[in-house]
Amino acid sequence: MGKLILVLGGARSGKSTFAERLAAQRGGRVVYIATAQALDEEMASRVAAHRQKRPAAWQTLELPTGVGQALLANPPQTDIIVLDCLTLLVSNLLLEASSDPDHPDETQAAAQVDAEIQGLLEAYQSSRAIWIVVSNEVGMGLVPPYPLGRVYRDLLGWANQRLAERADTVYFMLAGIPMKLVP
Repeated sequence: MGKLILVLGGARSGKSTFAERLAAQRGGRVVYIATAQALDEEMASRVAAHRQKRPAAWQTLELPTGVGQALLANPPQTDIIVLDCLTLLVSNLLLEASSDPDHPDETQAAAQVDAEIQGLLEAYQSSRAIWIVVSNEVGMGLVPPYPLGRVYRDLLGWANQRLAERADTVYFMLAGIPMKLVP
């Protein structure tokens, strides 16, 4: 079995840059799993910028959901897997489960997130690769003023906890500075 590294932090804290740097320093074959969806012009521009800055030798898989299932069904021959990011993966699942943002289906969304995290952990356990998972820490700010935001914060916080308890190493990013946490 490989290693699991979790990189947490706020928005624009340097998580993705740090994760990519870790992957590049370790060398070997890298599979980069992108969970972002280019649903509008601004996001399409961000996705394009991320694609351009990654090394050409890295294989990219664009998987907005079902990451664990996809990797179990077709395990990549790789040394390192970078998942960027769990934040958008959970968001994608919540939006799938909730057709009404004022009344999100928390039970269905929680079940989908639970299944996704379980699938990720199963894929990780069956892999010899080093996994570097990027995720936002969203529980340190204000309580969101709307139901969908509160459900999202809770589900992502729970998902982060599940991965952190299994991780070999957890980093917290603050203003581009990685702080290694003791699990």
